Amino acid sequence: MQTQALLDQGKLGDLLSRKYSDAHVVRSDKALYDYTQEFKQRHLRNAGTIHKVVFDNKIHVVRHALGLHTSMSRVQGGRLAARHEIRVASFFRQTPDAFLRMIVVHELAHLREKQHDKAFYQLCTHMEPDYHQFELDTRLYLTYLDHGGEPLWGGS
Repeated sequence: MQTQALLDQGKLGDLLSRKYSDAHVVRSDKALYDYTQEFKQRHLRNAGTIHKVVFDNKIHVVRHALGLHTSMSRVQGGRLAARHEIRVASFFRQTPDAFLRMIVVHELAHLREKQHDKAFYQLCTHMEPDYHQFELDTRLYLTYLDHGGEPLWGGS
């Protein structure tokens, strides 16, 4: 109800731009990899190695996912090796740090918890205490754009 009222009054974009004034500075895949590794080292040291982290322009955020975590298992010698990749929708190159952080935390949590269950969301909030607020605000921004709003932090 509140979201619809803000949309109708044309105030949702203003609210979000006041709350999050600037876009983050992570623009390249290398910078995104380093950004993600920093979170992993701080919160998930013993989780599997992340082999690749990239912005992916094939992920359409409104209809599909915001990011993807893939894990491929391969036999190497006598053991099974997992290869983890994280893909973040290119849309998030031009958003506030909080939105990017929420996506990275979400995808990192999949290293430990495969399902979106209570343990998964507890891990997300362990890594980012404001996870749920950032997820809500990200979805509000997507709703704002879906209803014809102009990008707030650069070209999306």
